[in-house]
Amino acid sequence: MRAIFYDTETTGIRAEKDRIIEIAAYDPVNNRTFEQLVNPGSPIPPEATAIHHITDEMVASAPSFNFVAQDFIKFCEGDTVLIAHNNDAFDFHFLRTEFGRADILMPSWKFLDSLKWARRYRKDLPRHTLQFLRQIYDIPSNNAHRALDDVIVLYKVFQCMIDDLSIDEVFSLLNKPRELHHMPFGKHQGTPLQKLPKDYVAWLAGSGAFNKAENQELKLSLEKLGVLGSLQPA
Repeated sequence: MRAIFYDTETTGIRAEKDRIIEIAAYDPVNNRTFEQLVNPGSPIPPEATAIHHITDEMVASAPSFNFVAQDFIKFCEGDTVLIAHNNDAFDFHFLRTEFGRADILMPSWKFLDSLKWARRYRKDLPRHTLQFLRQIYDIPSNNAHRALDDVIVLYKVFQCMIDDLSIDEVFSLLNKPRELHHMPFGKHQGTPLQKLPKDYVAWLAGSGAFNKAENQELKLSLEKLGVLGSLQPA
């Protein structure tokens, strides 16, 4: 399995209405990079430009995603795992949504979230943003929030985090379900799961939180304790 590190820049944070405007990737096995601006077909909001500094003028002559997708597929061909920081909650959803809009079948890539790895195995750290991890591992600063720059930093950070583990071992460890005993996030973070207020668990269920990939361990742990099942009608 070959690791390819990737990142997207977008017009906003909601995949269902916002668009990818830049995608970049790094293949360390073959020492190749991929970097492409994408024309979203709509204006880039000023607040988004303030973060990644990509303007309407910069993407005006760029290809649309359906053309970029073909080149990206070729770059990532083979037994590949795509790694992004906050992949599960952000980049993957944008990628999948853009492939759907373009009516192109997204290849059966595997995905790995480096943020999830950091949160699981570097619990000693107060934050797990890419730039904070860059500082912790003493990696030189870069042009933060441009896709290829972030990808290169991610690659360096990830090598520090996994030490001498192979990518297959990392993928196996990260995808092995864990049984949680305490609430991992939110206003009840740290509370034993069996002591969570039922109305809070019901609110999480009603909001669709348990349908998200990043919350499956929490859902399974609550089900095992009977906390989630007690909220559902017989």
